[in-house]
Amino acid sequence: MLILAIDTSAVASAALVSDDAPESVLASFATADTRSHAEVLAPGIDAMLSEAGVNGADIDALVVGVGPGPFTGLRSGIATARTLAFVWGKPLHGLMSLDAVALEVAESTAAVPEFLVVTDARRKEVYWARYSLADGQLPLLQDGPHVSFAAALPDLPAFGAGAGLYGDVLKAHPEFAAEQPDALYLGQFALARLASGEALLDSTPLYLRESDAQVPGPRKRAL
Repeated sequence: MLILAIDTSAVASAALVSDDAPESVLASFATADTRSHAEVLAPGIDAMLSEAGVNGADIDALVVGVGPGPFTGLRSGIATARTLAFVWGKPLHGLMSLDAVALEVAESTAAVPEFLVVTDARRKEVYWARYSLADGQLPLLQDGPHVSFAAALPDLPAFGAGAGLYGDVLKAHPEFAAEQPDALYLGQFALARLASGEALLDSTPLYLRESDAQVPGPRKRAL
């Protein structure tokens, strides 16, 4: 199965993963900027497909990170994934973006039986979820996602850029103190779950709170 994975819950990233490829990865890209998703995502995907010699007809399914994340950035990735799935006539699945970091932790030497994945929610808050991990198994979501102040999180090892921001109150792992959800791990997680017959989410975004942008009310007529 060849999957195009997209995530814009923090940075803009995309990856081509396949169960026939070495380590399941054909190609990937990710930006370092958390505010330029709309400008870089489509050109980045186009360049990645060209480099891998892949077109829409070769894709079996798309997977998109549904957050949690800021409204504008998250919307860019989901809208792009929905458009490509419609144009190519391919199935589209959703996956919680925090799962990507959870899988990266599980595949590292820093793996522990129970841990938090934490990303920056701005407004001095974080998005977070709690996972458990058993030998030879995928990370299992136990609680979340939530948005709250860092001081309110459970007292567990914490991984991700949100944990790094609040290392004074969280048990942030130094190797993951700047880690953001990456479509490469999101695609690998989706590939493993689909292969085991598990159902994924749809592409409904997990905003967790309202957008900062507000629709202006009707203007009063001048007398």
